Amino acid sequence: RKRLVVYDGEEAVLHIPVVVGKNPADKRREGDLCTPEGEFYICYKNPESKYHRFLGLSYPNTEDAERGLRDKLIQPAEADQIRQAIAEKKCPPWKTALGGEIGLHGPCPNVTWTHGCVAMGVEQVERLYDLLDIGDQVTIQP
Repeated sequence: RKRLVVYDGEEAVLHIPVVVGKNPADKRREGDLCTPEGEFYICYKNPESKYHRFLGLSYPNTEDAERGLRDKLIQPAEADQIRQAIAEKKCPPWKTALGGEIGLHGPCPNVTWTHGCVAMGVEQVERLYDLLDIGDQVTIQP
């Protein structure tokens, strides 16, 4: 629906219009222009991103690692690194064939899509940046 909803417990407290990856499918690999779907957490915050503010997500997650291993996109050692990072609630490796550096961020100048991130207006990302902490859960649904 191209809408980000922030919940406080069961209550929706904030609705933000967003733009997502150019291709409407679950992210599979670097460069596919898709936004990943699934369960993630905030693993990184950058207040001085080229996209104004950046909240990095824990993509790829363990499901992505298993699929990437099965499809021979990554090596067993890379899958192990992803699994370990997720188990420790850290950022997984972002430089694999699965892609990475996926996050919530400010506007993408002059485009109505992203390379896989979730983008929003400056005011919205500032508010979100202040609301969310490292470890907060993010669910991306189709």
